[in-house]
Amino acid sequence: MQSREFNADYVRRLVEGDPPTREHFTSYFGELLHIKLRTLLRSRSEIDEGRQETFFRVWKALSRKDGEGLKHPEKLGSFVNSVCNNVLSEMRVYEARHPLLSELGEDWIDHRMDLDAPLVDKERRRLVKGVLAELPARDREVLRMLYLEGAPREEVQARLGVDQDYLRVVLYRARSRFRKRLK
Repeated sequence: MQSREFNADYVRRLVEGDPPTREHFTSYFGELLHIKLRTLLRSRSEIDEGRQETFFRVWKALSRKDGEGLKHPEKLGSFVNSVCNNVLSEMRVYEARHPLLSELGEDWIDHRMDLDAPLVDKERRRLVKGVLAELPARDREVLRMLYLEGAPREEVQARLGVDQDYLRVVLYRARSRFRKRLK
């Protein structure tokens, strides 16, 4: 975007909301502010925030009715730059007083307790119960006894009336059907 001669007429049109003048102003100074801010700020969101805050303050100052706006319209570029410097200064002060949590390190994270675990466990239990309900009774019984109740294999063999070798076959089939339905 090319530079224009800034004068009282340009500032008047800008304050009155003339679309071509506002478009020129935002694109011309938007590029310059972006170049300046990207060298001093870390993220795209900070750059956008700094640019928007600068535009807001410039329009607010230019729109003042008490005559205390911009006294020398030909110095509009310097004025925008000064406002941007003030915005940057305030952003740095705020950042120094309120550092990001990621900058504090991970010492503040309490690894002793997983807050999501109860929710995940509840969801898993609901899912397992639903899949078990779809299985044949014998499969449901063998999986429940071995994995949910923790019964010894000898007890499961006695309850089902099978020997050790056949219990492996029954268990294999039950787990295969469970996995198939779980998917």
